[in-house]
This record gives sequence, C-alpha cells and structure tokens, in this order.
Amino acid sequence: MEQMNLYSIPNAEHLQILCIEAGPVATNGYMLMDMDSKSAVIIDAPHQSVRLFEAYAEEKELKISALWLTHTHWDHTADAELCAEKSMDILVHPLDAYRLLDQSAHTVWPLPFTLGNVQYTGIIEQGDFLTCGAWKCEVIHTPGHTEGGVCFVDRLHSCIFAGDTLFAGSIGRTDLPGGDMNTLLDSIKNSLLELPEDMIVFPGHGPLTTIGDEKESNPFLH
Repeated sequence: MEQMNLYSIPNAEHLQILCIEAGPVATNGYMLMDMDSKSAVIIDAPHQSVRLFEAYAEEKELKISALWLTHTHWDHTADAELCAEKSMDILVHPLDAYRLLDQSAHTVWPLPFTLGNVQYTGIIEQGDFLTCGAWKCEVIHTPGHTEGGVCFVDRLHSCIFAGDTLFAGSIGRTDLPGGDMNTLLDSIKNSLLELPEDMIVFPGHGPLTTIGDEKESNPFLH
C-alpha cells in the first residue's frame, strides 16, 4: 500500500516535497515542486509511484520535466519506463546507467512484475547542478551502495536526497553487485558528514533524519 507525505520548506512555502513510499520493499520516491513556476521533478521512481506523482501534479497544475536517479537498483527505477514514455528527461550517473538498459538482468531475484528497458537521456556527475524552479541541487557522487550512486544536495534549503547511501540509524547494503562497504563508508564520512548538521536527509527507505543525528548516533559511523 502506497503512503504519501507532503513537506514544505521553511521560509520558502512555494517549495514543497511530495514523498511516496511504494513498491515491494517500501521505497521512497520524491517529487520536488515549485508552486510559483509550476515545475516539478521526480527523484527515484518506485513501482506504482509515478501514477500518484502525476495525479498530484495534474491537480496542482505542475509540469514534471525529469526523473533524477540516485542509483539504478530496480526498486528505485521500476517506474522509470513510464517516465520515459511521458517524455521526461531520465538523468543517471554513467557508472549506474548500464542497469537501465537491461533492467531484468540486474534484479538479483524474480519480481512479480515486468521491468522494461529504459534509455536514459542525460548523464550526471560529481559537481553538476540540477534545477527545478527555485530548487538547485548539487550532484554528489557517493559510491559504495552502487558504483554510480549519487546524492542530490540543496544547500540553500538544507535538504539532501540520499537514495540508499544513508538512512536513519543505518546505511545502504553493500552485499549486492556493485557494492563495497569501505567505499560506502568513505563516501558518507568524506562527502556527507561534512554537510551542515541541520541538513534534513530524505532517504531512499525509512523516515527522515538529519546529518547531525547520524553523526551522533548512527552505529555504522562510529
């Protein structure tokens, strides 16, 4: 059963985030919205999430222009084919792009639905900036969960969309193809824990957290 949560940015109420938890392993997808410019983008596309993002966007008269992928494990890309069919730009780090081109070959275990192949339209790399209205997110390459995993950081609005790099009280698993524990820990400690402690972490699974909370209490980081 899908769950929806709506978040507003303090002192920038025209900026909102819709989180939809969907799919067999309760994956979080996010839609960044600028209500003034009527623009929106999706971050990760769990199974059965995009129909809900689209319905909300239609209700609010928003145009969804792109899908930004934190990484390409199937639970984050199951609805990417639908995004492509809707002529959204599909943006991915080059080291993770191969899974999109043959999704069914990289699922590890059988799924109760079919994954179509997806042709991405753009490459994102460390230091790039992506915009959606007043949203301005820096791409930070955080390998370890996958080879081309990234986080999207909006420093002005104190948000980080961390995919499966960092969770509340945990970190991404590294026992799947492309994962490496030491690489992931280095990514978190060198790239994420240097961010402001009040920055809100929007993870790929589970509840929100902050950089400060994870620095203080995440057992994997001590």
